Amino acid sequence: MTALRNTTAALISDAAPFAIRAERASDVAAREALLDACFGDNRHMRTCQRLREGRAPAEGLALSAVRQGRVIGSVRLWHVSAGGQPALMLGPLAVEASCRQLGVGAALMEQAIAAAKARGHRAVILLGDAPYYARFGFSTAKTGELVLPGAFERDRLLGLELGEGGLDGAWGMIAATGAPLKSKASRARKALLVPHAA
Repeated sequence: MTALRNTTAALISDAAPFAIRAERASDVAAREALLDACFGDNRHMRTCQRLREGRAPAEGLALSAVRQGRVIGSVRLWHVSAGGQPALMLGPLAVEASCRQLGVGAALMEQAIAAAKARGHRAVILLGDAPYYARFGFSTAKTGELVLPGAFERDRLLGLELGEGGLDGAWGMIAATGAPLKSKASRARKALLVPHAA
């Protein structure tokens, strides 16, 4: 008599092409490689990167799409002031080229928007292709008076109100307001200053 093999786990993982979860520290290297592959070597010079540099993403709003234990997609949202109005800046949204037909980007967008709304945020802005992001409710309707700290195409600056009036009266420069990113060096210095129990 032969023993029956338990194949349930394999069937479940094949049935679900990917999962979305909170970004983990172990995702960082894979996320950075994915962003390099999607946006190229000059991605650090893009206008929106100026709003992210040295900042931590908004709490609970950095997501990874994972398939068979591998990061295949990423999206993050960041605290900004949209000309005086508190908002989130979405980006970058990246999906591995071989997985783009699985709906990973749409799933990441839907999850990110739902999580932002659940956390009480009132507006999300981004710089992207209007035809793609319109399906999630983004438009130029209330971003016409906003500017970014660098070159950008006006018709790509899009907004989504998560609460009524979330972008009412928004005008002027979009500026980063998120918490500073803690570097390894600053964590090491802090560790030296904290007294240890003997």
